[in-house]
Amino acid sequence: MRIYKSLHILNFLICFFIIIPKSSLANFLDITTPAKQVIIYDHETDDVLFEKNSNEIMKPASMAKVMTAYIVFDKIKDNSLKISDTFLVSDRAWKMGGSRSFLELNSNVSIKDLLLGLIVQSGNDAAVVLAEGISGDEEAFAREMNRYAKLIGMQNTYFTNSTGWPHPDLQTTSKDLVILTKKMIEDFPDLYKLFEEKVFTYNNIKQSNRNPLLYSMSGADGLKTGHTMESGYGLIGSVKRNNRRVTIVINGLNSKKKRTFESKRLFNIVFRETKLLSLFQNKKSLTKADVWLGNEKQIDLIAEKPFKKIISPFEYNKTKIQLEWMNPLPAPISKGDKVGSIYISIPGKELIKENLVATKEVGKMSPFLRFQSIIKYLLYGEVLGK
Repeated sequence: MRIYKSLHILNFLICFFIIIPKSSLANFLDITTPAKQVIIYDHETDDVLFEKNSNEIMKPASMAKVMTAYIVFDKIKDNSLKISDTFLVSDRAWKMGGSRSFLELNSNVSIKDLLLGLIVQSGNDAAVVLAEGISGDEEAFAREMNRYAKLIGMQNTYFTNSTGWPHPDLQTTSKDLVILTKKMIEDFPDLYKLFEEKVFTYNNIKQSNRNPLLYSMSGADGLKTGHTMESGYGLIGSVKRNNRRVTIVINGLNSKKKRTFESKRLFNIVFRETKLLSLFQNKKSLTKADVWLGNEKQIDLIAEKPFKKIISPFEYNKTKIQLEWMNPLPAPISKGDKVGSIYISIPGKELIKENLVATKEVGKMSPFLRFQSIIKYLLYGEVLGK
């Protein structure tokens, strides 16, 4: 006998998620933006939700410092550096213009303070001290940055210094900066928390983090702003809400105010207009099936794998699930055997089919009990279990 069981979607709301075709969500949301380069990336789906000129060459400005931090984090992780180690502030680092941490010439500064100066204050002096301390000079460190960029898949990036200071050959793309951000968060979850710091005081000078999202956007925890005359105003922002993380890279805006407004607007659109549907994450029993001629009377059935998909709020509320399996299931049964189907119906989309599987092994009854069970079933229509 074939059994059907319908389940309401709200019974499965644990988190959210799945892959959608690139740019399809952008059309759904009808996003327009004055930024020259934009990419919106969902970490749970590992997919681009919206992009505008994401492969277009651009200048990273101080967003290049994220790679500087990545290399330092990696050295700490592999124990070639300790966060308590110190580096000497050279004359070259001390004379760096632009944003500064106000390091003292010939002083020894801990790597932790240098990282905070780099991340919170966007200190060019801190970036150069880190580069020289790791590689001897900034040119050698830039080569290290390019080696790392190639290793993690940044295909259109070329670094010329540790700071993002203007240079004719310096280049990246918004897509490459998303790749770097993804690796930063995945590879160094503990050190990444430094990007949340809102204030850092060094040499009795208090400076606030330049990332505007940290002060006004729920769940914001990184990463970096950037600005030069050539690049315009840019930002790498990452927000985590309800176990869903979204990163946005924007660049080419003409003011700090527009950068803040636009980054917040895009985050609000994504979290308001999309839902991350996540089903079957905890491998909980979806139903029980009777077993025919087995040493167990019933067995729990679960989904073969988690299911995740980004959908609209309307689709989210109208999604339906139906289970189908033959009942009873004949023994023997092995753990993981495909014994039925799960049908996920999302309005306006093709019916999705997933596998329903057995949770454990069920052996056959003894010959005597098998015979007894068959007779009872023929006489009374009952399934005999152990």
